Amino acid sequence: MVGTKDIKPLIDDIARLEHEHQLECQDCSLYRLCLPLGLHRDDLVQLDKIIKRSQGYDKGQTLFNLKDDFISLYVVRSGSFKTTISASDGREQVTSFYFPGEFIGLDAIHMDSYQSKAVALESSSVCELPFDNLQDLGSELPRLQVQLLTRVSKELSGDKSLMLLLGKKTSDEKLATYLLSLSKRFKDRGFSAKEFQLTMSRSDIANHLGLAVETVSRLFSRFQDNGLIAIKGKTISLTDVEKMQALCG
Repeated sequence: MVGTKDIKPLIDDIARLEHEHQLECQDCSLYRLCLPLGLHRDDLVQLDKIIKRSQGYDKGQTLFNLKDDFISLYVVRSGSFKTTISASDGREQVTSFYFPGEFIGLDAIHMDSYQSKAVALESSSVCELPFDNLQDLGSELPRLQVQLLTRVSKELSGDKSLMLLLGKKTSDEKLATYLLSLSKRFKDRGFSAKEFQLTMSRSDIANHLGLAVETVSRLFSRFQDNGLIAIKGKTISLTDVEKMQALCG
């Protein structure tokens, strides 16, 4: 017969194990942005087990290189990253910027290798999702597969928007559109939509938008003189969103 003294250690062990298996994902402020809603706790436990959380990346540190074997998808946990590709003449093109809750590496799935180089723009951290484990789990959790498809679709939509931005808009419209898109992304993540930090350099912004650095610097000064924005260090405030929206056409 099992006595109370024998049961207590077992209860303590169960409580300890439950504490150790606290769902970091569920407690994360980005949970609703990067994970499918409606998963049961047991499903979240399974998902939580395959996620690897990085110790952090310093500014300028590489997350992965172009043509590296595709092993994992990454979700930005804190900080920000940029991705670049190299032209045949060695010039780099900034293809995207990534902020907390956003996936990096989705374009590597069909090629089995990363299609760009990803670099931290500041002190940053990521959640790593090993793709083989993710596929195995996805067969058991249909909502997870739907979320990944949604993310791929969103990235394709972003690529088309960038093509329009680079091909059909004036330099003023390009920068205004870019700043408003950042505003929306920060708002979606629970941050201020009107005041945020530009962790990327003017050179990176110019490269991304297909403009000269001098043009971007001149536009920032003009926007500030016209009362559209206010700049203090790396912090930018959108002071007249309606005018900026009108400028975007």
